[in-house]
Amino acid sequence: MVSDCGEQPIFSTRAHVFQIDPNTKKNWVPTSKHAVTVSYFYDSTRNVYRIISLDGSKAIINSTITPNMTFTKTSQKFGQWADSRANTVYGLGFSSEHHLSKFAEKFQEFKEAARLAKEKSQEKMELTSTPSQESAGGDIQSPLTPESINGTDDERVTPEVTQNSEPRAEPTQNALPFTHSSTISKHWEAELATLKGNNAKLTAALLESTANVKQWKQQLAAYQEEAERLHKRVTELECVSSQANAVHTHKTELNQTIQELESTLKKKEEEIEGLKQEINNARELQAQRDSLTQKLQEVEIRNKDLEGQLSDLEQRLEKSQNEQEAFRNNLKTLLEILDGKIFELTELRDNLAKLIECS
Repeated sequence: MVSDCGEQPIFSTRAHVFQIDPNTKKNWVPTSKHAVTVSYFYDSTRNVYRIISLDGSKAIINSTITPNMTFTKTSQKFGQWADSRANTVYGLGFSSEHHLSKFAEKFQEFKEAARLAKEKSQEKMELTSTPSQESAGGDIQSPLTPESINGTDDERVTPEVTQNSEPRAEPTQNALPFTHSSTISKHWEAELATLKGNNAKLTAALLESTANVKQWKQQLAAYQEEAERLHKRVTELECVSSQANAVHTHKTELNQTIQELESTLKKKEEEIEGLKQEINNARELQAQRDSLTQKLQEVEIRNKDLEGQLSDLEQRLEKSQNEQEAFRNNLKTLLEILDGKIFELTELRDNLAKLIECS
């Protein structure tokens, strides 16, 4: 037992537990179906700190804290650390950022305590010149029981998966129609994804309901057969005059049974009506999904048309700029020629004026 080895929980919380996929080394694999208690333990006999979590009687975390470990916050409610001894990476999903921060603070605190304990152990080794047995003892894991871990937070959490999105360049003014259409397309895609999820849930519920309806129909047929049999039995008992009192009592009981069966039958019929209504709702959602799919296709066609228009406008703009540049060059050349002609005319005028004065 943990208490027999001098090991007691010093801090506990609740979280969803994950381990890195040993094959891909990228994806997280949940090791608990729901939030479980995760506790820090201190073993005074070996002077080590451990993180321990049990799912029932199964130990899903048994990690000894060493000075080289680092707890990393990957999101507001999710953190992880690597355990080289267990050759894995543990991940914890908390119900709030406060619980994650508290766990991280305790991790750093006990990591520092483990470092100090290791330094003291090394100093003791140097003074006594005898081999220390604490490092070997740190690898020995004591047996666990579910009663040895006391939780302090009963909240349930759901794992939060974060994805790193690549930076997206902002659109220019010429691409504004295309960007607007892309935004509309993404909106419809999100709506379509939501409807697909709802449709899958309703389909599963419909299949389950269909199976239940078949079962209820079988039960209903059995109840009807039982009712007919009881009615026949009542008729037979009424014909027996020698047992009138017993027949009357039995008849009353049978009538009560029949009433109960009729009440049960009525409830089943109401449930069948409710299931029919759910089926109708599922069909309506299917029609909405088809409509949204058609709208999405129309938006995609519109996007392609806008892309073609944008490409055509860019080509026209480039052609216009080239024509303007050529016109400017021609105009500049013409101005230079005109300046030369004006200069020549000025010289001719001066020469004529001199000739007139001389004559």
